[in-house]
Amino acid sequence: MRKILLGFLLFLVVLVAAAALAPFLFKDKLRALADKQIAQRVRAKVQYNPADIDVTLLSTFPDLGLDIKNLRVIGVDSFSRDTLAYLPRLRVGLDLMSVIKGQQIDIKSVNLDQPDIAVKVLKSGRANWDIMISDSAAAAKGQDTSAVNLAIRGWEITNGRLRYDDRSIPFSMDARGINHTGKGDFAKNIFDLTSNTKIAKLTANYAGVDYLTDKQVDADIAMNMDLGKSLYTFKENQVKLNDFPFSFAGAVGLPNATDITYDITFKALQTDFKNILSLVPGVFNAQFKDVQASGQVAFNGYYKGVQNQLRMPGYGVNLTVTNARFKYPQLPREAKNINVAMVVDNPSGFTNNVKVNVSKFHLDLGNDPVDGNVTIDGLEPMKVDGRVKANVNLAEALKVYPVAGVNMRGQFFVDATAKGTYSKTQMPVVNAAIKMTNGYVKSNQFPAPIEDINLSGTVVNTTGQVNDTYVNLPQFHMVLEGEPLDGRLTAHNINSPIFDANVKGTVDLTKITKIFPLEGMTVTGRVSGDLAAAGNMADVQAGRYQNVKASGAVKASNITYRSKDLPQGVKISSAAGTFNNNQINIQSLNGTAGSSDFAANGTVSNYLGYLFTPGQALKGTMNVTSHNFNVNEFMVDPVSEKPTAGAVKAAPAKADGVVPIPKFFDLVLNSKVDNVTYDNLKLTNATGTVAVKNEVATLNNLTFNTLGATFGTTGSYNTQDLAHPKFDLGLNIKNLDFQNAFKAFNTVKALVPLASTVQGVFGTNFSVSGEMGQDMLPKLSTLSGKGLFDIVKASVLQSPVLSQISSLTTLPELKNLQVLNKIVNAQIVNGNLVVQPFDLTVGDVKMTLGGTNSLAGILSYVAAINAPTGKLGSAVSNKLTQLTGVQNIQGTDRVTLGLNIGGNMTSPVVKLTSGSLKDQGKTIVTNVVKTKLTSTLLDLANKNRAKTDSTQKATAVTQQNAQEQLNLEIQKRKLEAQEKAKQAIGKGLNSLFGGGRKATPTAAPAPTPADTTKKATP
Repeated sequence: MRKILLGFLLFLVVLVAAAALAPFLFKDKLRALADKQIAQRVRAKVQYNPADIDVTLLSTFPDLGLDIKNLRVIGVDSFSRDTLAYLPRLRVGLDLMSVIKGQQIDIKSVNLDQPDIAVKVLKSGRANWDIMISDSAAAAKGQDTSAVNLAIRGWEITNGRLRYDDRSIPFSMDARGINHTGKGDFAKNIFDLTSNTKIAKLTANYAGVDYLTDKQVDADIAMNMDLGKSLYTFKENQVKLNDFPFSFAGAVGLPNATDITYDITFKALQTDFKNILSLVPGVFNAQFKDVQASGQVAFNGYYKGVQNQLRMPGYGVNLTVTNARFKYPQLPREAKNINVAMVVDNPSGFTNNVKVNVSKFHLDLGNDPVDGNVTIDGLEPMKVDGRVKANVNLAEALKVYPVAGVNMRGQFFVDATAKGTYSKTQMPVVNAAIKMTNGYVKSNQFPAPIEDINLSGTVVNTTGQVNDTYVNLPQFHMVLEGEPLDGRLTAHNINSPIFDANVKGTVDLTKITKIFPLEGMTVTGRVSGDLAAAGNMADVQAGRYQNVKASGAVKASNITYRSKDLPQGVKISSAAGTFNNNQINIQSLNGTAGSSDFAANGTVSNYLGYLFTPGQALKGTMNVTSHNFNVNEFMVDPVSEKPTAGAVKAAPAKADGVVPIPKFFDLVLNSKVDNVTYDNLKLTNATGTVAVKNEVATLNNLTFNTLGATFGTTGSYNTQDLAHPKFDLGLNIKNLDFQNAFKAFNTVKALVPLASTVQGVFGTNFSVSGEMGQDMLPKLSTLSGKGLFDIVKASVLQSPVLSQISSLTTLPELKNLQVLNKIVNAQIVNGNLVVQPFDLTVGDVKMTLGGTNSLAGILSYVAAINAPTGKLGSAVSNKLTQLTGVQNIQGTDRVTLGLNIGGNMTSPVVKLTSGSLKDQGKTIVTNVVKTKLTSTLLDLANKNRAKTDSTQKATAVTQQNAQEQLNLEIQKRKLEAQEKAKQAIGKGLNSLFGGGRKATPTAAPAPTPADTTKKATP
């Protein structure tokens, strides 16, 4: 016994020691393995802090626990700004012995705490979750594919969130409060997997319509997993969506690398109408359990076929509701005689081949009946045959179905039929009438009611031709807090409408937008007007405004507008204008945009074309004045085209983003602004003309003062490619201080580093073009230009370059220079400044200087100095004797020294390279500068050629991808047409041999292992 106790104690000691030492023994090893696997197998950025990794043995024994906090997975390329997954805490259970042996690590369990996963699929079909590199691809690169083995037996997700946005369908889903557990032995090839999933709120949207909103899910699912065959068969399972339970059976398979096969049927587990009623938006609430309901429901369907690039599985749904009713106990009326028969069938899986048949829809809201039926065959084109008819007392309807916080009354009537084909060129024969009398609506969100709503109208098309559709709304009237609004409208010829409309009254935008909210926008203020318009849209599109009758006057006060794209907001304190067919005359307009004020007047033309014809520009001439305007507030990100973080601030002091030029504007703005904030500069007295057209702003005689100098500019700023905005400007600057220029402009710092040691004033007349960066400053590497620098007065003091020249030549007067009224010719090529040779005279010493400096600050200048020989020291004289071959150099009157200046401004390198008894300094420097300029131009040509080749290659890849997508679409269309033809032939044979008998909707039978229901029973 004593030996047993000693052995047990020894085991405990070893266990505790191992638990204590585990973090030190395995942490670095596991981190290194994780980093290696991520680098080799993951096409994404995986971010985590090494300090957020822990290893434990005590809480996970006999497995080794790996705990990682705050792990992020961020996409690349098209998804470089999207976080695929944020995992606040990831716990992985690892087989201890596999970690110790180190050959292959087995993952036994995975736990995710509050994960937030956002899955996206682009219109092209590219998905952000496709980040794993396959075993075969990794093996082809010679990488180890056996370092990690999934031997999972259990996993858990706690309070997670999953967002799915598939723009190729288009379908989106948002699941919040996900709690999921699963068990299964992945170490085996064949095993049973069981899981339980609970979702607190599930919302699903297809094509912009929410079909599920904040629904609850409770799913227990058991599957047989055959990993060898990649076949997954559903066993016993039950899913509950709100109070609606259903089950499904069948299998999902992955027979090859491209296909997924489905053979699944589903059906309702209960037939009580109350269960399906819980799926109706707004019904499932605290009062739902007390709702009195009766009636029978039959619900079943299938999902069967192959999913790949060309195909989607077929599907079908049968729903029958018979003699149903429901009544809320607190309300006096009930909905009764509810009868619905609906069949959705699409065995081919091609969306365009879907058939929907709602052969019966009827309910009585109290004593008011609602009837309808519709059949739909295909989508593009869509064959439709349907009718809806209702005459409902809205006050009585609220006695049947509760709408929280809403009070309504009035009589609402609709009777509409449609039969025929709907497409881009056709529409069904339609006869629809709608009428509202004595309407009244009031909600808790905005308690002021809309009263006295009276309207009547018809939509009629007797031929099926689009242009034969007639819309007639002879009268519309409503009162909002004592303010009436009246109008009328008639229109026909849909492709190019002929219209006659007018509206009169005052609208309080605050009240209207609270009643009819605008997503992502806030609008307030009051607009009053009396507007009338009649004519033909063909005349509008052709610019024949004389044929359009339009007139009216509008006044606005205290209008505010704020949106996600304009977070700083715009406020119009007052505005007044009149209009006719051709133009709007803005008599006065006063307001603010963010912290910037403005006032304007002028005329705007082509407003009809701008409003009603896509692609037509708004034209006009406006006079705009402002006391203070902050350009920084209007910066947008060049990729997302959304406002930058800096632009959202009340008054950002520095540029952050790009200022976009509107696309469909053709305006001339005569502007006068007292104070402008641009980046960190303050401009005053800005005046000039700006022409805005097709995303290009053309500046004409724009002048302003800043840094004590006067600036004038003419040129253009182009944002047609917002990610690469271009500019081409002519600059005329007078009396600019060198030090102010060096401190304020990065361009001067990079291209004219000598300015840091210069005191004085200069001017310039310079033309420059290039690309703007996201900070609205020029990208130096893209600059090109040429012009003159007029140095009015300059003192070069304590320059390392001049100090070295003075020391080398033993000419002390060159250590400091005074320059007066000197013109310097310069060019900017490929971001390099090229200074043409210019002359200086210092006492009896003459100097010629020229050369280049790069963006990196590398100097490449040459200088020729002509000086009296007697001023030169012996060392220089000896060097000149070697260079010229003249033994008695001191016997000459003057000599020319040739110098090379390299290095950079802080560490220059000056060398004596030539000497001559002739005064040929100008020629020497000019020849060298020409050579440097030729080399720089050649580099630019090669750079542009490489850029062109890269663009052509990218274009070729894009065209190839587009062709591949087109080929896939052609194949899809071909298969779709074949399936549609098969259905038509089958329908014809059925009519020939079956006598046109109709089948009764029935529940689909449970499938056998060999096969399942091929299509829903019609």
